[in-house]
Amino acid sequence: MKTITFFYDVISPYAHLAFKAWPQAMAGVGHRVRHVPVLFAGVLAHHGQLGPAEIAPKRDWTYRQVAWLAHRAGVRLDMPVHHPFNPLALLRLAAACALSPAAQGGTNRFVTEALFHHVWHGGGDPNDPVRLAGLQQRLAEHMAECGHPMSEPDSPEVKQRLRANTEAAIAAGVFGVPTFEVDGRLFWGQDALPMLRAYLEGDAWFSSGAWEAAAQVGAGVARAR
Repeated sequence: MKTITFFYDVISPYAHLAFKAWPQAMAGVGHRVRHVPVLFAGVLAHHGQLGPAEIAPKRDWTYRQVAWLAHRAGVRLDMPVHHPFNPLALLRLAAACALSPAAQGGTNRFVTEALFHHVWHGGGDPNDPVRLAGLQQRLAEHMAECGHPMSEPDSPEVKQRLRANTEAAIAAGVFGVPTFEVDGRLFWGQDALPMLRAYLEGDAWFSSGAWEAAAQVGAGVARAR
């Protein structure tokens, strides 16, 4: 059974949509999932890129598209009162639930869903202190029930875990979220789920050389930065 690493940042509405689509998209395909929180801003900085919400026309389109995708899929998606926002507090809560040896830097499905719902349900401020405190309490209770007490979100160990997750994602070639990694292959975006399923099911295209050939296309021009 293959293990799929789902790199996510709760700031991304596409990551939320992918998480909600996952059970149906992968139904009947044997697999394991590691939900790994990363700092999307760190990934963007490494590649010298702006986020989609930092480009005004793309920002408008992104919010329209995710609203439509959520509507079509029957998934709840309420835009938070501010977007983009600083997701560090939430990502550190995630990392605080991912320090046990068994977690391998990842969050379980309950924690991951709670984090996404905090941002994408209700239209509130993700960094509201009262809401954050309530979320931290729920996660702490859940982790205690699991037998893996939650770590202190502001501890050096938690901060290092989030950095390590982000550095591992960059080293793997991740350039955006959500990204799914399996067998060293990266599948980027909520709309890559059908392609990922085809790979898991053994579609012959993936052994035809077409995957490798795509990386051999030469660049005809490069813009100065």
